Amino acid sequence: MATSEPKGLATGLQQLPLVTLYLTERCNSRCVSCDYWRHGRAQLSLESVQALLPELKQLGTQAVLVSGGEPLLHPQWAEIAALLKAQGLQLWLLTAGLALAKHAEQVCALFDTLTVSMDGADAATYTTIRGVDAFDAVCAGLRAAARLGKPATLRCTVQGRNFRQLPRLVALAHELGAAGISFLAADLNNAEAFGRIADAARPESLALGIDDLAAFEQLLAEMERTLAPDFQSGFIAESPAKLRRIHAHYRALLGLGDFPPVRCNAPEFSAVLEAGGGVRPCFFIPGPPPAGTLTQSINSPAMRQLRESIRCGEQPECRRCVCSMWREPAALQRQLEPAL
Repeated sequence: MATSEPKGLATGLQQLPLVTLYLTERCNSRCVSCDYWRHGRAQLSLESVQALLPELKQLGTQAVLVSGGEPLLHPQWAEIAALLKAQGLQLWLLTAGLALAKHAEQVCALFDTLTVSMDGADAATYTTIRGVDAFDAVCAGLRAAARLGKPATLRCTVQGRNFRQLPRLVALAHELGAAGISFLAADLNNAEAFGRIADAARPESLALGIDDLAAFEQLLAEMERTLAPDFQSGFIAESPAKLRRIHAHYRALLGLGDFPPVRCNAPEFSAVLEAGGGVRPCFFIPGPPPAGTLTQSINSPAMRQLRESIRCGEQPECRRCVCSMWREPAALQRQLEPAL
């Protein structure tokens, strides 16, 4: 859908409050919905991140989301995090958590926010979805982070194999001392996201079937009633209405309705820097070929044209997007005014 924008952004981005860094394409999970583990090799060098620092300062970057692949597989992840932290940047780690227990002290000292993927409420479900027997290891890492005063937020990708476990996942988050839990639908539409290989097998059970929809609808109603305190406190990040968007998304995949409308202006205040040097406007949309520096890439004619397509609601990936970010134009304008 089309979105309004602060005056001046059409000519280019002069500030970039949020930057996502894919430290590496390598991963120690084997998720069926992602293919980085099949072929990922590229990784950012410490020197390339160091060279990026002046641009981040010039662009007014405030926060860096460190992701991948699995960022904790990068041999210099701690040095890179320390380098960024020394610049006064807020650091957010998105990790599968297999190595979190091993590195808990360093992680908790360096990162301000932790998000750990958790797609099953028990070892069997976790292994089926993530492809590795690591449920206990991830739980140990989450407990370690909580003990060190840096509880993580769990992030669950809801799909056919785990949707019945949502209440148990909320209970698990409490048991592990997590800061909260969030849910989103599995992205089954985008051939460009998550390093996907076109001919890789995708089990049909990733999506919800017609019979599953009724069970999921009933489950969501029960959650709204029985977990009301968790919704009210924000421990469950989404409201009941937002969780029902997941139901609507899977309903649309079956041709039974429209996809929920997407409201997102993330490319106006953030960008994704890939391990191989590419720059994306968001997680799900590939960017044009790099045009030199980060600043040159985000403001190249091709990238400006791509952002305009996103802004006008013409980009097909946006119509079925499972994850969106929105900042009110007035608030974003105030943030950007010093640089305009």
